[in-house]
Parts: sequence; C-alpha cells; structure tokens
Amino acid sequence: MPITKVKPGQKIKLKDIDPDDTGQFDNKEMAKDILAQNIERMAELQNILYAENKHALLIILQAMDAGGKDGAIRKIMSGINPQGVRVTSFKRPTEEELAHDFLWRIHRAAPRQGMIGIFNRSHYEDVLVVRVHNLVSTSVWQQRYEHINNFERLLADSGVTILKFYLHISKEEQKERLLARLDQPHKRWKFDPRDLDERKLWDDYMEAFEAVLSKCSTKVAPWHIVPANKKWYRNLIISEAIVKTLEGLELKYPEPMTDLDGIVIE
Repeated sequence: MPITKVKPGQKIKLKDIDPDDTGQFDNKEMAKDILAQNIERMAELQNILYAENKHALLIILQAMDAGGKDGAIRKIMSGINPQGVRVTSFKRPTEEELAHDFLWRIHRAAPRQGMIGIFNRSHYEDVLVVRVHNLVSTSVWQQRYEHINNFERLLADSGVTILKFYLHISKEEQKERLLARLDQPHKRWKFDPRDLDERKLWDDYMEAFEAVLSKCSTKVAPWHIVPANKKWYRNLIISEAIVKTLEGLELKYPEPMTDLDGIVIE
C-alpha cells in the first residue's frame, strides 16, 4: 500500500505525494472486508497488550483542519475496548501548561504499559502553529525538533512504540469538507470561522509540515504520510499499519500465577 514511511533525514516535498492515491483499490467496497478484518484483529491484539502489560503503543495523528483525525479515530478504533485506550486532544495550552516546558503536558499524557494512547494533535503543534504564527522566536522553535526527537527516544527506550501519521489531504478536499460542515446541519457545530484564517496560511503550513516530516522521522519514531482524500482508504492503511506494528511486538498472554487445572469452584 502506498503509505510513505519517511526515512531518517529524508527531505519531503508534499506536492510530490498524491493525496488521492488509493493504491490497488478502486473503491470503498474493495477495501471494506479488509478494514473489518483489521479492526477485528486490532481488538484481539489490544486485549493481549492490555493483559501482558509490558508494552505501550502511542499513535500520533497530525493534519490540516478537516484532515480527518477525528473520523480516523472513530472508525479505526471502533472495536477497541475503551478501558485499554486513551485519546488526548491537545488544544491551545492553558496558563498552567504555558508555565512549563512545551513537552510537559505531552509527557503527562503518554500511555502507560498495557495501553494504547492516541494523540489528536500533539507536541508537533509547537513547531507547526507556533512557527506559522510566530508565537515564539525562530531560535526557540528551531531547537524543538531536537527536543522532540530526544523526547520520543526516551519514550521508546521506556517501552513505548510510536506510530506517527500525517493525514495528507489537498487544499481542494479541505474546501469540500469545510463546505460540508456548513451545508449539513449535524456537522455545523464543527465549523469554526478561524479555520478559514488558517486556510489562508496553507502554503506556510505545508512548509512547516515538510520540516517536521524531514527533521523528526527517526528509526524509533518514523513518520507515515497517509493519502487521506479518500476517508475509507485512510482508515484502511492506518489500520494495516497498527495491526502490523502490534503483531511485531510478539505479544503473549501472561502465564497464570498458579496451576488452574486443579481448582474447584463450589
């Protein structure tokens, strides 16, 4: 499947990656059964992950506004036991969070052993929004790439497997999704006029995302660029990557503390 796994040090140009790509699949129906199998398999693996309590999985989702982060979480995680997953959405930092280093609030949300953590936006906002809007000096945000790589190395060394997905949509697709929020009554609550201001900065954001993908894809925490104009295909390849990653951990149910065969329950 044409998911782009960014190699460490690789220079990324997003204009060279087609957000409409659907690989070998011509339509949603072709992928439907495979997605269902992936969701079922994820549920099985998550149950073992929780029981074994030795590993943690952190999934990071980044995208432009209307990029599909919420939809991906809702669909792909539909079979997961809620007790074993925690979703954290990072909004504008609070006064308390601003009084600490930029990674403080992120580290607090990192998943413990046995858990799947999902970041809807993440520490990367501090080299995306912060950069585009000049919220700190250039010298400050430029240092953060190294801080982020070191932080993710710390998590990996502590038993956290990191999967990072950039949901790659076109500017035209974003327009269609924003219009849908205006046209469909059940989606109007999601429309924020500030999204239009951010849309005007599209080229600046593309440059910022390219820097993130090029500077912060490492061996322990690689970036995956997901063609995301087609929601069904986005869901398919993300679920495929999650299943493959969990299977690679070689998870096992823990052995019982005692011989259970001789136990009699009156």
